[in-house]
Order: sequence, then C-alpha cells, then structure tokens
Amino acid sequence: MQAVIRRPRWFQLIPCLMALALLVGLPQAASASERADAADLIDRSRVTLNSLLRDPQYEELETYLRAASGVIIFPQLVRGGFIVGAEGGSGVLLARGTDNSWGPPAFVRLTAGSVGLQIGGQVSETILVIMNDGALDAVLSQHFSFGGDASVAVGPVGKGVRASSTANLGGDIIAFSRTQGLFGGGSLEGAALTARNTLNAAYYDAPEVTPYQIAIERRYHNVDSDPLIQSLP
Repeated sequence: MQAVIRRPRWFQLIPCLMALALLVGLPQAASASERADAADLIDRSRVTLNSLLRDPQYEELETYLRAASGVIIFPQLVRGGFIVGAEGGSGVLLARGTDNSWGPPAFVRLTAGSVGLQIGGQVSETILVIMNDGALDAVLSQHFSFGGDASVAVGPVGKGVRASSTANLGGDIIAFSRTQGLFGGGSLEGAALTARNTLNAAYYDAPEVTPYQIAIERRYHNVDSDPLIQSLP
C-alpha cells in the first residue's frame, strides 16, 4: 500500500505566492528601466547643451541663457512624413532661482502635429530659452501650448533648413535648433508640452512629483544631474 503524503495547507499557496512575487517585481523592473532612460536623457541633454554652446553658429545662445528664467533641452526632436507630419521628443526643463542658480531638471515631452505639403524628415537638437517668469509659469502649467500661451522666436538654425517664427528675437521663448535632414515648413506653434511623470518619479524616487516641485520648489535632487546643471552659464 502506497503511503499518502500529506502536505501542509500552506504548501498549496506556493504557486499563488510566486505569482504575487512576480507581480510585485514588475513595477520595480519598470522603474529600473525608467531610471536608466532618465539618466540617458540627462546625459544626452548635457552633450547637446555643451555642443551648441561651443558651436560658433550659436554664439548668441550663451548670452540668452545668462538672462533666461528657464531652459528646455531636447537632444532629439523628430519631425517627418508626407502630407501629414508629426513632431515630438523628450527633454529636460531647468529653471533659474532667485539666487541666480539653476535648479534640478524635470522631464518633459513635446508633441505636435501638422497637416500640409510636407516632404522629408528632420531630426534636430533643440534648446528653448525661456526669457521671462511669465513664460516659465506658462510652460509649467498643465495645458501649455507654444504660440497660444507664449510667443516663440526662432534663433539660428542649421544650414539649409527654413524656420518660421511668431516674433523677432524679443519673444518669450527663443528656439535654437541644429538639424539634420531636409524639411519644408512648420514651426513650434500649437505644439504641446507635457510632463513625463514616470521618468520624474523614477529619477527622483518619488511616486508623485511635478515639474514645478522639481524645477521651482527644488524639493528633489539627484547628484547625477549636477554635470548638466553646472554646464549652464
């Protein structure tokens, strides 16, 4: 007669416990991936900033940055398509404090769409210099759009690329862009700027954090962003 092995009642719960452990581990894995993406974006933003500051074609950039209330750095904005165009990319926003120092970077995303006779594609490194506190407040609002909430002026752009502007270089926001590829028409008008909440939460290890709390109130800090902050004039 074969003996019957009686397992304790808790033994039956092992598959459930293993499944629960897997589910608990998923957010941690996602958070680790987002931390890596955030760190990479910070590093690429620093490279873009230093590269444009060293480029003689953008010699005005440093002057504007020294007088700026804030700055948004996009290491890569992508625009392309035929008939229907789309533009977008992730970047970092930094604000200058009352003591004239630059605060921590907050992660943002730019999205835009346009319809027209558009041919070709374009990838650009873009720095948006925010020239006054009113424009900075507007950018930090939840429903900001370029052109609607702040005027945008276009500074120097890469050779062979046409750019339209809504103002002269006295605008609320000055756009400096270095481009690759060819693209006819289009501007930042109507583009929306939103927070990248998952990257902000992962980079600063804070479940709920807003760009205002990071850039203006300076509640959070990550030492890995110091090289970027120190690169700003």
